[in-house]
Amino acid sequence: MIVLWILLAAVVVLLAVVLVRALAFRPKPSVAVQENAVTFDRDRAVENLRRLVQCKTISYKDASLEDDAEFEKLLSLLPELFPQVYATCTVDKLADRGLLFRWKGKASDAPAVMMAHYDVVPVNEDMWDKPPFDGVIEDGVLWGRGTLDTKVTFSSVLTAAEHLIGEGFVPEQDMYFAFSGGEEVNGLGAVHIVDYFESQGITPSLVIDEGGAVVEDVFPGVKAPCGMIGIAEKGIMDVRYTALSSGGHASAPKPKMPVDTLARACARLLDHPFKLRIAPPAAQMFDTLGRHSNFLYRMIFANLWLFSPVLDMLCKKSGGDLNALLRTTVAFTQMSGSSASNVIPPKATMVSNIRLNPLETMATAKAYIEKTIADDSVQVDILYGTDPSRISRTDCDGWNRVATAVASTWRGCIVTPYLMMQASDSRHYGRISDRVYRFSAMDLTREERASIHGNNERIRLDCLCRAVEFYIRLMSQC
Repeated sequence: MIVLWILLAAVVVLLAVVLVRALAFRPKPSVAVQENAVTFDRDRAVENLRRLVQCKTISYKDASLEDDAEFEKLLSLLPELFPQVYATCTVDKLADRGLLFRWKGKASDAPAVMMAHYDVVPVNEDMWDKPPFDGVIEDGVLWGRGTLDTKVTFSSVLTAAEHLIGEGFVPEQDMYFAFSGGEEVNGLGAVHIVDYFESQGITPSLVIDEGGAVVEDVFPGVKAPCGMIGIAEKGIMDVRYTALSSGGHASAPKPKMPVDTLARACARLLDHPFKLRIAPPAAQMFDTLGRHSNFLYRMIFANLWLFSPVLDMLCKKSGGDLNALLRTTVAFTQMSGSSASNVIPPKATMVSNIRLNPLETMATAKAYIEKTIADDSVQVDILYGTDPSRISRTDCDGWNRVATAVASTWRGCIVTPYLMMQASDSRHYGRISDRVYRFSAMDLTREERASIHGNNERIRLDCLCRAVEFYIRLMSQC
């Protein structure tokens, strides 16, 4: 009887702790907001992006497919579209289509870097409702490849600078605009720019590149728009699995043929996913957005020490963004075997694309894969990979400036750190700065996000203009 009373008391105490922590898990003070209105030539901002979209700067893994004339066409347009930027800034062309502008400020010890890439992915023009490179404007929408990824950023940075220079603004610190023309194929343009910064001893106080956006319905129980600023990105690893045999006729199969072996390896990895690990970017996001959620979710996120197994179960069942946020993910994407249906292949392979949690490395991930498969007949090779990026700070002026610009441009949004699942050029800047942020200055619907790298990519004109406003607000703090 005494034991039961002790157990009951323990349960009551536990419930009290959970409830008290949930009740205390309230929103933090809001991000500072600039109250001033920002005005600029909106028609010119739209025309600038329209002209840039008309350049077919498509990058390919096979560089022989690229049209150098289209890249030169874009570069030759820039002095015409942004004359005051070219009159004020120094402009250097680096190898592999790197392009670096320097806007000299009153000091040079803590510069800011605004990034973008001006290459785009290929298109299947027959699947588009509007021509992808005509720059069609219709019903308040600009259609075209690159309108979202990321010529809108490229154009908005230069449009904002053109506006501020025209007003006589001089930045407190040097400002660099760092652009690359091969990001979509992991080109080296951004690497050369970072090499230049490193050789000159330049340590940016702020770097901003593409990444999160202002979105809705991205966190359980939160209805308000969320301004998602990436403070790190997951690593990437392409892994090939190979199984061999002596081959033979399919009419008399032996046990453990290559495809059978790979199927078992695939099933083992899917049945035993990487462990849930809450890295700092995810923890900070939970600590920010969880406070704005409904009471049930506040109870969970305020007490992850108790409810992490429940969160793990939910993530495993639902998959998607929340699951990817909290663990290293494995997606099998390719498999090959025999060239004939009645021949057992002497060799079969499959490939998985793996996105690494910031608490993981390529080496630890490979070791986990081999241990989980537990089959020496399967050879595991890393085809390509990068470790997760450096995690950036949120307790510094660089973060505060970006957060303020987001909160001031999209009033009422909740600004939060998050972990970016995709890769960007910004990962290279971890060599020289721990203040690298990933934010695409747009408010995007789920449908609009789906058009990135897909068909019918387009941007609302008011969304485009808010991107310019964001950069004017950000630059004015630098």
